[in-house]
Amino acid sequence: MKIHIIGGPGSGKTVLAETLSKQLGVAHYDLDELQWDNAANGYGTKRDPKERDALLGQILEQEDWIIEGVYYAWCLQCFEDADRIYVLNVPRRTYRYRIIRRFVRRKLGLEKGKKETLKSLRDLLNWADRYQEKNLVEIRKILEEYPDKVLS
Repeated sequence: MKIHIIGGPGSGKTVLAETLSKQLGVAHYDLDELQWDNAANGYGTKRDPKERDALLGQILEQEDWIIEGVYYAWCLQCFEDADRIYVLNVPRRTYRYRIIRRFVRRKLGLEKGKKETLKSLRDLLNWADRYQEKNLVEIRKILEEYPDKVLS
């Protein structure tokens, strides 16, 4: 089984991916781990695209996978290869609440996370709003090619 889960920040991608991973016994991959260089000193350092694409290629070669993330421009092969594509879309108040809750939990050490700041939180909230308004529209257009795979 090959599953791709896409949606904005705070839409529930990780929770769904972890749940399906446990139920199906299939490895789960977060595209943030490919996009961002978590070994870098500062928050928000992108990984070299060639390295990112090579890591994605290794995942796609596997017989089964669950991939989740916000990305789509460099993930077209994921959509092609997936047996199922879940598109998550939640109301603005829900995703904003989840993003803020996650930030607070990370700051308190209750949840593993990145080196976020108040500025990065504000930027993420603004980016999430733009993602919902613009990117999800583009994603849905791309996914029109796969009507039998897409679940919204």
